[in-house]
Amino acid sequence: MTNKNPTLSDVARASGVHFSTVSRVMNPQTRQMVSAEVAARVLVEANRLGYRPNRAASTLVTRKSRIIGVVLPDITNAVFPPILLGIEEGLRKHGYLAIVTNVGADEEEQLFVINRLLGQQVDGLILATARRHDPIIQMCIDQNVPLVMVNRSDDTGGASCVVSDDMVGMRLAVEHLLLQGHRHIAHIAGPENLSTGHMRRMGFLAAIQASELDPSHAFVFESSGYSRECGKAALLELLRQSPQTTAVVAGSDLMAIGCYDAIRELGLSCPEDISVVGHNDMPYMDMMRPPLSTIRIRHHGIGTEAARLILQAIEAPDAAVLDVRLRPELVERESTAPPRA
Repeated sequence: MTNKNPTLSDVARASGVHFSTVSRVMNPQTRQMVSAEVAARVLVEANRLGYRPNRAASTLVTRKSRIIGVVLPDITNAVFPPILLGIEEGLRKHGYLAIVTNVGADEEEQLFVINRLLGQQVDGLILATARRHDPIIQMCIDQNVPLVMVNRSDDTGGASCVVSDDMVGMRLAVEHLLLQGHRHIAHIAGPENLSTGHMRRMGFLAAIQASELDPSHAFVFESSGYSRECGKAALLELLRQSPQTTAVVAGSDLMAIGCYDAIRELGLSCPEDISVVGHNDMPYMDMMRPPLSTIRIRHHGIGTEAARLILQAIEAPDAAVLDVRLRPELVERESTAPPRA
């Protein structure tokens, strides 16, 4: 004898209500159409019977899977978990779930994963993998795939994005160092092919230009990546080329930690010899030695806003493309101080 999976009709009989009432209760979008007392009774009986919605059948009827594909470049990077948390919380409120994949930086791997997600009939994509000139983004646009970019954006403006306002963030970092008295400030930039690398570089240069600082005293060194190792290698080379530098604005917190490594290797001290400002305010930056001054971006807010935009794109395909930039804030800790006299 086989156990038959309970159906909506079974739940309706157990709850003493009509089949259509159970159907409304089981859909978070229509649950408010049923009284709270009846909805609670239906949910109790559904749980007692072990009822599970048949998503495959539902997809055939509604042409919606209520699943969003979320593609990350590096799930080990502490920037992404709070963004993902915001995405998942925002989606669940509307009865959607996320399928999360980690793809790295390889374009062919990204294309493979995205095509597989689309083959699984996801209703839309949230991508944290965008490059400034990204054929995968264009492919999704051409195929009318609902799409939102997070943390990074591309240069075409063809799809909505939710990012931190990097121009503001870099201005806050530079102004902080200027107030400390620094006049030889450098920036370790992320890769130029990523919007975060490009915009933070532009923000740094704009802040220097808006100040009274001699632009020749501001040095930009592009790193090959955002890792700790890249940050260390970049600062070692930066100080070789610009030994007068007294303060560094790093393109990420991980790069800033790499700067700490380089400073120690050179027998120097932070902030006595070189002040360091990070970017992101990842968890535990306050526990570094010294605690890292950094630009705090609104990770969770980026995620919840991305969830809102992807659902909007699904429900209203002709809705306007939005470029949402959330304002960051400076967090002053102990890695910055006035330069030596």
